Amino acid sequence: MVSQSLRDCRRALIWWTIGISAFLSVYVNVYNTVKQNPQVYGQVALDKFPGPLKDLMGQSLENFSSGVGFLQGAVYQLFVPFLFAACAMGLANRAVAGPEENGTLELLVTLPVARARLVLQRFAAMALGLLAVAAVTFVLTWLFAEVNEMGIPFGNILAAHLGVYLLGLFLGTVTLAAGAATGRRGVAMAVMGVWAVAGYMVITIGRNVEAIAWLKWVSPFHYYAEGRPLYEGLPVGDYLVLAGATAVLALTAVLSFDRRDVGV
Repeated sequence: MVSQSLRDCRRALIWWTIGISAFLSVYVNVYNTVKQNPQVYGQVALDKFPGPLKDLMGQSLENFSSGVGFLQGAVYQLFVPFLFAACAMGLANRAVAGPEENGTLELLVTLPVARARLVLQRFAAMALGLLAVAAVTFVLTWLFAEVNEMGIPFGNILAAHLGVYLLGLFLGTVTLAAGAATGRRGVAMAVMGVWAVAGYMVITIGRNVEAIAWLKWVSPFHYYAEGRPLYEGLPVGDYLVLAGATAVLALTAVLSFDRRDVGV
């Protein structure tokens, strides 16, 4: 079932890998221009950015003309995490909600396969598919960083890319759980989208707003970014929280689907 699920989404995985790789090739290779023009992209210029934009980008505008500052701001702060989230959301919706809406899930649940096993196999396929995308794009990111002489240790790039994978997997599992509970792709996408966008806003624009700052503890982006893996290496504790929360959501998806009437 896992291999069949991967075969079913292989085209989507290939296109997501190509798309994210193209994004990386364009953005990372712009670094030479930034490095050669520090007066344009340096701290003095960035100080002119409006406050809300600085807040939205978090701390990624610090030392933007340095290799690590540029890679954090151009790749790992916003764009690549949301690309991975979108990829994971698509894979998750192919697991339960999509088949249920197009009528093929009813046939699957009549097979001699336990519902819990079905959901876990679909989750495993999503995790493996996303891992394949992460592996290819990590290698490209590291190669581009080396070619452009960014001076970032291999382990730090690996830690940052592992964080992107875990964040994407968490948000994909949010989609899976919502889809398993409701059987509706639109609902699943809405739940994931609200959690992702609100979570990002809380740790950027809202980090200095006392009334909502405490919400960072339920934001996956807090555990993804707070440890500054590109600067400081692997934040083991934060990543364990993301992995643990993902496991809880996967169990929630299993229990929700196992107890729900899907019309068979």
